[in-house]
Amino acid sequence: MRVDDFDFELPPERIALRPARPRDAARMLVVRPSGQPELSDAGVSDLAALLDPGDALVFNDTKVIPAQLEGRRTRGEVTARIGATLHLRSGDDRWWAFVRPAKKLVVGDRVNFGEGANNACLLGSLDATVAEKRDNGEVLLVFDLAGPDLDAAIAAVGHIPLPPYIAAKRGEDAADRADYQTIFADKDGAVAAPTAGLHFTPGLIAALDARGIERHLVTLHVGAGTFLPVKVDDTADHKMHAERGEVSAETAEALRKVRARGNKVVAVGTTSLRILESAAAGEGGLEAFSGETSIFITPGYRFRAIDALMTNFHLPRSTLFMLVSAFSGLETMHRAYAHAIAGGYRFYSYGDASLLFPKDGS
Repeated sequence: MRVDDFDFELPPERIALRPARPRDAARMLVVRPSGQPELSDAGVSDLAALLDPGDALVFNDTKVIPAQLEGRRTRGEVTARIGATLHLRSGDDRWWAFVRPAKKLVVGDRVNFGEGANNACLLGSLDATVAEKRDNGEVLLVFDLAGPDLDAAIAAVGHIPLPPYIAAKRGEDAADRADYQTIFADKDGAVAAPTAGLHFTPGLIAALDARGIERHLVTLHVGAGTFLPVKVDDTADHKMHAERGEVSAETAEALRKVRARGNKVVAVGTTSLRILESAAAGEGGLEAFSGETSIFITPGYRFRAIDALMTNFHLPRSTLFMLVSAFSGLETMHRAYAHAIAGGYRFYSYGDASLLFPKDGS
């Protein structure tokens, strides 16, 4: 399909720079492609009433790490400042990272991260060697530290990698360390939050429990590739970056039982959806899964693992808008987004939510 098919105009003032407070005070647009009405306005706090007892919500329990690093490259007597955003761990001591400006690095260069007044006591404590370099600005950094020691050093010198559309308007601050984590965050590894999960509060969880809605956890460590623009003209030419995730055997079995009794599996966020669909790719349906996935979902994809999706509002021409269009229909989603823009909904990571049901045949 043409990438232009997924374009729409979004006024800049619709981009949320801070989350709703409390989190579950956000608005939620309910989209039922085969229902009447097709679009209806609600709130995140209405979620329990919109689901049936016995339905199951599936949350991503990944935890955002401060994966944005600033450092200095040393080559002989010459130094240069560089920035790196870690996006995929490939070993105990190494990460793939997007680097700017990438042209300043070559294989073999040494980079020291954590310089600056705020981290003077850590000067020299987080060093890495450039082991590989790709044409798209990715480099493989092999650190001098490994395992928990490396994790602690990254936490000490790194910054929360706010999405570019927020970072362009304001800097990261102390509030983001809490705001950009879900209450389910448990397993370190994401460089972007599974943002649909940001809406949940203890009060909302209590309401879901009282309604008899099940909760299950999966893991997908969201990579920085989620922010990369689609630079091709045809979706067939786009390559997704790999992300690492897991669906346990216990979770897979529980979700099979939910569907077997006629209830709905509701993915909270496109990250939960993508790891569930990766785990359901075989002939046997949803099974345990652990590893990397680069699944790319566009219209024509047949969903195997989910029956509804709660998600935020996504960027035009993005892989995530392509995904929701595959699930609920391209024309329906264009109408839904036009309704949201006209109605003052807040977009993107800190914005409002939508609850999507599938179009016939998806």
